Amino acid sequence: MSDGVFSILAVCTANICRSPLMEILLRARLDETRFEVASAGVRGWDRKPMDAAAAAELTRLGHSADSFESHPISSRLVNSADLVLTATREHRSAVLALTPQALRRSFTLVEFAELTDLVDAPDPRALVAEAAMRRSLAPADADVKDPYRRGPDVHRATADQIDAAVTRIADRLNALVATPQDAP
Repeated sequence: MSDGVFSILAVCTANICRSPLMEILLRARLDETRFEVASAGVRGWDRKPMDAAAAAELTRLGHSADSFESHPISSRLVNSADLVLTATREHRSAVLALTPQALRRSFTLVEFAELTDLVDAPDPRALVAEAAMRRSLAPADADVKDPYRRGPDVHRATADQIDAAVTRIADRLNALVATPQDAP
């Protein structure tokens, strides 16, 4: 984190389907002067392109995966993130096994999207802290299904679920950093 920029890390298994969708959609929707977004996989490959079916869904949503390269997770990535968003609870557990001190800033994507609607805070870091304290309010079913090597219907459902959660999160985070001159 530098110059007050809020850093987000998206995590899934191999960093070729779900977390790249999260990363690219978040990056597209968040104020680039206030937020930075990266992604990694708990069993991630290094420098692989996005899965073709997941990339097709990203294209359907209006974005490109052309410059994307996968990365394995590291404690450095986790430690540098103000917020860690995982595809599943299993991924969250893997993040915490690597970096236990990330507990209060690690959530599944769906869990954090729900919590952003239920908690109030004056800024992104306070939102993360408040969400951590109110984690019990999140839905029990907070995982994003793995579409890898599955049919187009599964890829579409996964992409739509990620898109909806990212939209909620990005809207809330952008609102928290908006300045009066940003208003229409």
